[in-house]
Amino acid sequence: MVERSDRAPLLDWEEVPSAEKPGGATPPAAHPKDRLSSPSNSRASPGCSAPGFGWSSGPGGPTPSRSVSNADGCSAPPATSNSTPAATDEALCPDSEEHPSDSGSREVSLEDRMVKWEEKDQIVSVFVVTFNTRSGNMLEWCLPKDMDLEGVEFKAIASGSHRVTTDFIYFRKGCYFGLACFANMPVESTVERGARMKSVGILSPSYTLLYRYMSFLEHQVRLQLQSPGHYSPLEAFYEDKRALLPPSGDGVVTACPANAWGAAINHSMHPEMKITHPAGCMSQFIRFFGEHIMVLWKLALLRRRILIFSPPPVGVVCYRVYCCCCLANISIPGIGVAVPEFRPFFYVNVADISALENELSYVACTTEKIFEEKKDLYDVYVDNQNVKTCRDGLKPLLRLSTADRDKYRKLTEQRQMLLYSQEENGDCVSSEEDLFILFFLEQNNRIFQTLSEVAASPDPTLTQESVRAMGLDPHGDRLFLLHLLEIYGYDTLLVSEQLCCS
Repeated sequence: MVERSDRAPLLDWEEVPSAEKPGGATPPAAHPKDRLSSPSNSRASPGCSAPGFGWSSGPGGPTPSRSVSNADGCSAPPATSNSTPAATDEALCPDSEEHPSDSGSREVSLEDRMVKWEEKDQIVSVFVVTFNTRSGNMLEWCLPKDMDLEGVEFKAIASGSHRVTTDFIYFRKGCYFGLACFANMPVESTVERGARMKSVGILSPSYTLLYRYMSFLEHQVRLQLQSPGHYSPLEAFYEDKRALLPPSGDGVVTACPANAWGAAINHSMHPEMKITHPAGCMSQFIRFFGEHIMVLWKLALLRRRILIFSPPPVGVVCYRVYCCCCLANISIPGIGVAVPEFRPFFYVNVADISALENELSYVACTTEKIFEEKKDLYDVYVDNQNVKTCRDGLKPLLRLSTADRDKYRKLTEQRQMLLYSQEENGDCVSSEEDLFILFFLEQNNRIFQTLSEVAASPDPTLTQESVRAMGLDPHGDRLFLLHLLEIYGYDTLLVSEQLCCS
């Protein structure tokens, strides 16, 4: 069922959960249980970045605090949250921009200003891309007219998309993130060679709010296929949603101050990210990779460059990109400040090669097999369920340790317990997504908490006991641990000679 906002009739097409769940594909829904949580670092992204660059404290508020047992039964302390019940309800009405305040004058904190800024509509461009049988992918129409959209035609219609009927694609374009919905319709036209292919997309400084417009874009691309050149709904949409850039006045969306990020992050263990996904996205990720998600976890925590190859459709692979980012969550203040940020690029193609050459850490997906030959662009290449690397120093990390299998077994047990609780007790609060994110968040916190305690002790030496306290294998995870110490700057720590390769 589709519900229209009363604020912008015919513009905001918000999906609402249906009572019936057909066996087919699950439509995107902005229900709180179907939201993912943002990959967390304790800092703003460097260089040209934007509010919400992988973060969101917008509508819906922070995730309610709770404690989930980690792999060894240890429980992380629940995070404090200033959210209210109304904040959760607000997620179901994302167009609400009225924020009641107490009577009387009161100074608004920087954090509150950042949250309110993120809640604003931030669409900086809307566009239509088409496939021309003579010229290939072409930018057909856009607003504003002077927007630099060079190359967006190859992002909005992925290579190989002619093989699918519909798809959606998340991508990066310079300082912005984009979402495009693609459709392929058969036509009786020799000029179009029997098929009309178009994509309607938007750009925003943040991917965290793009989910709001998924169904609107799907609707508009169908209209563009049926009635090409009818742009008035898109023009009205842009006028209603276009971004109000920060008061710097230079038209450039800059990074949030670090202290504002720190205050926002402390609301919860992991800030909330609003990217609509099919129900069970995380559990599908676990089933797809199986115990090898533990390999991806280590590589993500080491901030390696991870490239995922898959033929179209691209949408489901964009979710795998996000899931990989969730593996590297750390919520201990000050940890990871000096390491490269693990940023999602989502879909990339050959036009992104020059940008990827300058990235120290990222996770992305592609449909172009030629990337496999560009070994200088990535550290890890994921082809279907096959995780491989050409870096000799990383090859041993592709082997599962005893501790990896133990953690995966405990994650599986926790999932089974949750599913049983949902079925027997009607538990509608907990979700597999929360369990997945918190499981790895606590694993990471446990490692760095132990490292910090050992580093601050009179004898800063890592022993077998301290490594086991991290949930790692003293022998099988030795190389991973050495990489971790180097990357995160634990230079003063000594490694016991007991930690030798088996």
